[in-house]
Amino acid sequence: MTSLDGLAPAAALFHSLADPVRLTIVQRLACGEARVVDLTRELGLAQSTVSKHLGCLRGCKLVDYRAEGRQSFYFLAAAELMDLLRSAEQLLTATDRAVALCPTYGTDADQQVGACGDGTQVPA
Repeated sequence: MTSLDGLAPAAALFHSLADPVRLTIVQRLACGEARVVDLTRELGLAQSTVSKHLGCLRGCKLVDYRAEGRQSFYFLAAAELMDLLRSAEQLLTATDRAVALCPTYGTDADQQVGACGDGTQVPA
């Protein structure tokens, strides 16, 4: 085993977040669970595309689902993911490449109203 082999899990994690669609799905699921049909409608993407991206996120254990009847509700499986996105946003800000990964991080709204626009609190 080389020193690079030990980095494979971290590389897989960052690869799973390297796609804008997957980041958008993560941001959406931070607002609450959603079905594939909800995500396809909200993102304007094909069901197969959303399912593929959810599969990638599930493979890294960032997203999971619960079955209810014939429906599957997807949710963020690791609360630490939001901490990672907040840290990434801080790093991007520090390097003059600010991107809103966590739209309300560092604001009063971060503690009160979630980034979902409906008052839903984003998990911390």
